[in-house]
Amino acid sequence: MTLDFSVVADAWKSLLFGTLGTLFLAFSGMAIAMVVGVLGVVVLRMQMRIPSLLVTLFVEIVRNTPFLVQIFFLFFALPLAGVRLNPTVTAILALGLNGGAYAIEIIRGGVESIPKGQTEAGLALGLHKHEVFRLIVLVPALRAIFPSLASQFILLTLTTAICTSISAYELTSVGQRIEAETFRSFEVYFTLTTIYLVISLVTMWLLAALGRWAFSYPQR
Repeated sequence: MTLDFSVVADAWKSLLFGTLGTLFLAFSGMAIAMVVGVLGVVVLRMQMRIPSLLVTLFVEIVRNTPFLVQIFFLFFALPLAGVRLNPTVTAILALGLNGGAYAIEIIRGGVESIPKGQTEAGLALGLHKHEVFRLIVLVPALRAIFPSLASQFILLTLTTAICTSISAYELTSVGQRIEAETFRSFEVYFTLTTIYLVISLVTMWLLAALGRWAFSYPQR
């Protein structure tokens, strides 16, 4: 069998737009995940029984079910409730909720690592509880958990490949279309693997640089 990568080279524009689609899904999903994560931790710290139970139940359900099942559930269940979203929006929502469940646990671990004395000192200085959480607890916690959040973002980026199951526009869906038209499976999926690897490595480098820039202040 002779390899022919010209079919991939001819489709470079489609692959480029597919890569941009993957990055759009990943960044949008992670933005939602961060909001869900922070809000979830706030609810847990309020120690209200029912809301805390709902957050805990959400985390356990998401973390113990496959992402493929979750995205299918949203894609087919929301229309039954009268909510119709296009595949891309559904994919972003599924990624955000999935990443948010893991973000809650990551952020919660970072928040709990902050010594209780710092919170008490902030309250003693007359700061409001919300200011104490935002300035004294959350910011130092983000420094501690940033590597874990970065790893979660990279994992979420790779998870976007599953979104092709509901016809969301991203890199894998583009690759499947090219493969169906050319029947060059090895060349197409070898190229997709390379692109995903490059995305992961570049993202890892950029996040590491962001971490050094944002959290370079001295730790006391």
